Amino acid sequence: MAHELNYQDFGYSKAEGSHMHAHFMPQVLAFASGLQPGARILDVGCGNGAACGEFIKRGCQVVGLDLSEQGIAIARQNHPSGRFELMAADEDVLNQLNEAPFDLVISTEVVEHLYAPRAWARGCFMALKPGGSLICSTPYHGYVKNLLLSLAGKWDTHADPLWDGGHIKLWSRKSLGRLLSEAGFEDLSFKGVGRLPWL
Repeated sequence: MAHELNYQDFGYSKAEGSHMHAHFMPQVLAFASGLQPGARILDVGCGNGAACGEFIKRGCQVVGLDLSEQGIAIARQNHPSGRFELMAADEDVLNQLNEAPFDLVISTEVVEHLYAPRAWARGCFMALKPGGSLICSTPYHGYVKNLLLSLAGKWDTHADPLWDGGHIKLWSRKSLGRLLSEAGFEDLSFKGVGRLPWL
């Protein structure tokens, strides 16, 4: 696929989560608190498998996908009971994996990096059992945050155009909601997490 050909490997060097995991993982786990051991989880954009490891600890069956060779290698080494594949998710993800549909798809800090977010959203939707759920996270870009970034003159550092593989899509609740609704998701719910409310 074209978006795979242009991928800039993130360059993972360790098994631990990023500085952002401390912010979003407690809420991801809270949203997923009703899962029972044995539940099937797909992590789209799993990176080094840090989030997958949290679900493996809870007795879930986990499959992780990413385009980072280093990330997948670290995930396989540190979570041998999970399955980790070097690939992206699109509408044909279950056939490519030769897997049954999943109870939950997670995708943390991924959608802001994608040239083709509709393919990602549809892949997440198609990977789920009927009634399954998606939990995704992305940096929030609503009016107040964007205004403060503009007033402070911080756009060039916040959305640095020289960050290879960096953020190329900035999402508000409205724009992310529209993307997910187009893909078929219903009953959307948003929760802000991070350093400062409304930012």
